[in-house]
Amino acid sequence: MRPYAEREPLAAFFLGVSSAFPFTMIGATLTSRLAQAGIDKKSVTAFALAILIYNLKPLWAWVVEGVRLPLLGRLGQRLSWLVLAGSLAALAVLNLARVDPAAGLGETVVAALLVAFTGATYDIVIDAYRIEILRPEQLGVGAGMSQYGWRIGSVAAGATALVVAQTYGWNWGYALCAVYALPAMLVGLLLGEPSRHRPPAERRGWAEIEAAVVAPFVEFFRRRGAWLILLFILVHKIGDTLGQLTVRLLYNDLGYSNTEIAVYDVGVGFWAYLFGIFAGGALYTRAGLKPSVLLSLILMAVSNASFAGLALVGHNNVAMAGAQGFENFASGVGGVCVVAYFSALTDLRYTAAQYALISAAASVVGRIITGTTAGTLVEQFGYLNFYLFTTVVALPGVFLFWWMSRSGLVDASIGSAGTEEPEGALS
Repeated sequence: MRPYAEREPLAAFFLGVSSAFPFTMIGATLTSRLAQAGIDKKSVTAFALAILIYNLKPLWAWVVEGVRLPLLGRLGQRLSWLVLAGSLAALAVLNLARVDPAAGLGETVVAALLVAFTGATYDIVIDAYRIEILRPEQLGVGAGMSQYGWRIGSVAAGATALVVAQTYGWNWGYALCAVYALPAMLVGLLLGEPSRHRPPAERRGWAEIEAAVVAPFVEFFRRRGAWLILLFILVHKIGDTLGQLTVRLLYNDLGYSNTEIAVYDVGVGFWAYLFGIFAGGALYTRAGLKPSVLLSLILMAVSNASFAGLALVGHNNVAMAGAQGFENFASGVGGVCVVAYFSALTDLRYTAAQYALISAAASVVGRIITGTTAGTLVEQFGYLNFYLFTTVVALPGVFLFWWMSRSGLVDASIGSAGTEEPEGALS
């Protein structure tokens, strides 16, 4: 437990809490608010498109990386942007609290998009700050604590909005959730500018802008095997994402009640996920990067097959708890180990821009493919064959990482974030 109690991993926990809340405010929480306001289902589901802004982060991550803020800039590049982005995210949520969806959807759409944009910007800074305060050997534990924070922050923000809205209305429910922007900013003010942050070489005029936009990507793609690394990032979670999109459809068709879903899916799944995060952090620390990532990829692939077993067994609460528990445990382990690897890929001169690219690429293919094909595949294959198919789809990512490990590409791909120690204590 000692590695989890160190200052930097504890800071990663609070960074995760703040990272989660803007996403939660435009996800399931907003769906509940719109439904209770009498908005039609087609319009409600269309709001989910706002989340896609998170996949566009690389388009403006260079601003966070290279633009020095006036006045606040004296705090340091990372800390100044952490304070600004956190403040803007809180203000955007307060603005979303102010609008009335029933009076007109136009203003609500704009408000939701502002939350998505400021939340994604906050994400850019939080990810860079997390990577740069952690030492290379802390990346696994730090990723685990960040995942803990994200899950708990998401649950806390969603619960706060729902409970307060029940008595005082959605305006107050959303307004109070703005306080979840504070943990990351307070951590930044306490720890100061990360000592591992390495500012890019100084340039002036157009050269400065060109370097800020292009240099992070040029540096990454100059590494040996960079295109294969990017291919792995794109495909490694397709099977897992494809399978999880249809789980609630499976439960519905097997006749599970809402109470059973709440107990065995939400309840068992939540604790299994947290245990998986803890196990992933320990695995990464003890086994190292390559074995832990490979094992987590295998676990995530095999976990899809457990739902094929559930489809075969039918309505059975023990089988449901086992399948959901195994899947969430595997996702927890994978979330830690793979995120730690992705964090280690970044160059400390371009942490914000490169991790924004990596995190966006890691989810965009899965979201697009699963959103357009999952329902059709279930209808064509049936649940049993569908979940066996998602297991097979996950295998290319497993074999690709195994081959990259054997060929030396994983080692060659690691950036300075995965090797360089801090020059001294945090200021």
